[in-house]
Amino acid sequence: MRIGVPKEIKTNENRIALVPAGAEALVAAGHQVVVEKGGGDGSGFTDQDYISVGASVEPSVDAVWAGADMIIKVKEPIGVEWPRMKRGQVVFTYFHFAADEQLTRAHMASGATCIAYETVELPPSDLPLLIPMSEVAGRMAVQEGAKYLEKLYGGRGVLLGGVPGVAPAKVVILGGGIVGINAAKMAAGMGAKVVILDISLDRLRYLSDVMPANVQLIYSNRHNILEQIATADLVVGGVLIPGAKAPRLIRREDLKRMQPGSVIVDVAIDQGGCVETIKATTHENPTYVVDGVIHYGVANMPGGVPRTSTLALTNATLPYAMQLANKGWKQALRDNPALLKGLNMFDGKVTYPGVAEAFGMEYHEPAQFLA
Repeated sequence: MRIGVPKEIKTNENRIALVPAGAEALVAAGHQVVVEKGGGDGSGFTDQDYISVGASVEPSVDAVWAGADMIIKVKEPIGVEWPRMKRGQVVFTYFHFAADEQLTRAHMASGATCIAYETVELPPSDLPLLIPMSEVAGRMAVQEGAKYLEKLYGGRGVLLGGVPGVAPAKVVILGGGIVGINAAKMAAGMGAKVVILDISLDRLRYLSDVMPANVQLIYSNRHNILEQIATADLVVGGVLIPGAKAPRLIRREDLKRMQPGSVIVDVAIDQGGCVETIKATTHENPTYVVDGVIHYGVANMPGGVPRTSTLALTNATLPYAMQLANKGWKQALRDNPALLKGLNMFDGKVTYPGVAEAFGMEYHEPAQFLA
């Protein structure tokens, strides 16, 4: 199989979908790997690193796409990339279709076979290709939130961990999943007062066993959310419904309850966000203010630490990419039920329930296309 790895072109996205070690493994298995020139520079991998393991480096991005049976990326193809996709080509990346109808329809029109990292699912509901980036984003959410709480950036001027004689900041985390638990570890480790809200009692019981004493666990409902955000310095949105739009837990009118200069970091922005007033921002212009509350909505947070993120992501994705390459996508999906759940689109048809539901589209059972 000929595998193309284009350079990521989303604003300030410095990750790459395949490290040299991964390219070496694919080449050793008999595949051709074509990396766009300079694709690994942002993560600290040079063109020569890829050439030395048997991959080829191509200066033309159009040639990378045109010659590939499978494209491996980090972020969803954006507008200038849509015409490069072709019918029958496998595109393996993060898509988050349910948050963007224009993106969804563009990929339907392309006829490409779209396999989404974020919906590959192992029992009992583990998302192995989302977990590493959720770990990074959860930790970064607190790091970034702490920064924007500084007065220089318009924040309340509060130190997250406080000092002896001065109370620490309060961090409210919506969702006790991978993002939430990593955000809580960071915030608690810095000495903040942390509150996690989640709708799963089983999850709350688990967190009760593993979290330190400065983390409080509260059942998530409308009343409790409003009560907690009213005294929060930093709110982290970490809710996820796999492959579907995030629920809106904080409404526009709720911002008036929050303290001026408090910060919201909505990690759920890739799935539309769990805050009504959130919109996607970039590392270049990460924040804006609504009703005195700072909003941080960077849609590719892990791209800010590309070396760590690239290594963490490719550790998880390479085994699946290898299956797709070695067996072909149909046989790989037949053999691996987790990978089958990653199929979001085939030949213009939506094959993931959450995407179809988000836009009122017809859903097609993916197994029917594997014959």
